[in-house]
Amino acid sequence: MTAPAKQSRGITRYTGVAIILHWLIAAGILILIVMGLVMDHLSLDPMRVFQLYQLHKSIGITVMVFIALRIVWRLTHRPPELPGDMKGFERMAAHLTHAALYGLQMFMPLSGWAMVSVSTLGIPTLLYGTILWPDLPVLSTLQNKAPVEAALKAVHHWGGWFLLALIGLHVAAALRHHFVLNDNIMRQMLPAIGRKSASRHGD
Repeated sequence: MTAPAKQSRGITRYTGVAIILHWLIAAGILILIVMGLVMDHLSLDPMRVFQLYQLHKSIGITVMVFIALRIVWRLTHRPPELPGDMKGFERMAAHLTHAALYGLQMFMPLSGWAMVSVSTLGIPTLLYGTILWPDLPVLSTLQNKAPVEAALKAVHHWGGWFLLALIGLHVAAALRHHFVLNDNIMRQMLPAIGRKSASRHGD
């Protein structure tokens, strides 16, 4: 049985853990996307590319751990209810978008991990230059890695663009709720704004 969402002076909110993980993951994903674009489209010194690639892998693994924690927390802590006046198709769209975001957020680091594991270069992954991260066992022992690596690169590349599009949709929906519909959807994930709103509705 899931625990009820945290209450803030009568306003149903996400728990503090959920809010922290949400923004850590969001920041990590945006950093990873920017790094990916830089590595793909800028002409950099090979050593700089290598350093960015290793940092990209380190941040990606870290984000994957945060996402796994976020999913576990989400499954054990009921989120705030959607506004009662939302239409059925809007509720369905919200649920599908959230499911797709969770799925892609896990898929992207996993596909990156798979791509590194099957890399023909065989460069080990050192998290933040310190902790050796293992390759996936089956992929690391393939005889003909090149075509698999190429396929995974394409999947990871287009998955990143799809995730960016979903994030844009998610942000646009949150802004619509806040500025157009004037409900509490976005405030539920913004502690400072939530406290101001609560103080106005309290006492």
